Amino acid sequence: MATKTKALPPASVDLTADKITELYMHYCLENHKKPESVYLFSKAHGFAEKDFYKFFTSIDSLEKRVFVSFHNLAANLISQSGEIDGVGFRDKLLAYYFTLVEILTANRSYVVFALKEEKNKLNGILKLKEFRNSFKEYIHEISNGYLKAKSERIRKAQQDALEEGAWIQLLLTLKFWLDDESVGFEKTDLFIEKSIRATFDLIDTTPLESVIDFGKFLIKEKLK
Repeated sequence: MATKTKALPPASVDLTADKITELYMHYCLENHKKPESVYLFSKAHGFAEKDFYKFFTSIDSLEKRVFVSFHNLAANLISQSGEIDGVGFRDKLLAYYFTLVEILTANRSYVVFALKEEKNKLNGILKLKEFRNSFKEYIHEISNGYLKAKSERIRKAQQDALEEGAWIQLLLTLKFWLDDESVGFEKTDLFIEKSIRATFDLIDTTPLESVIDFGKFLIKEKLK
């Protein structure tokens, strides 16, 4: 009598966080939903479930890392190009925005899936939580030396406001881009140029807190 052999677990493959992220994005677009479990996601792509946990703790943690990967790619591309060497904070921010939008555009189907079709707008914002942290750290880095207040306490308060204001502006830009139907998203390019110019003009003449309050109002209206 033939003996029944036990099924072998899927063979481990060379995985990286970026590779798993790529597989996850393709899964969402091809199935119009998130994977129901790590087990099913791993099985669908032929690697052991334990290998997933070397990089992520859950499907939700993977989902939040997608936008962080977009941010990291943008920051790395800018750094490697050397285009922001020796330029001011405004030009560094412009370079980041344009590079990030190019990356988002290359992955627009996923971004729309993750954000625009989310019925609960709060859930969409929660997906950007880790991205927000990485973005604010980046703003802290590229804005070094921009604020001139002599008092360390005042300068810290201004820096916090600057980073939060930049995040609000990025959310507004993301919302504009999601709704942009112009060819090549030309209107988004104009929005970026005009909004950053206006923001820096406001910073030069208006307390940062008032700019942030205005931004929060706009986000609230846009998310309705």
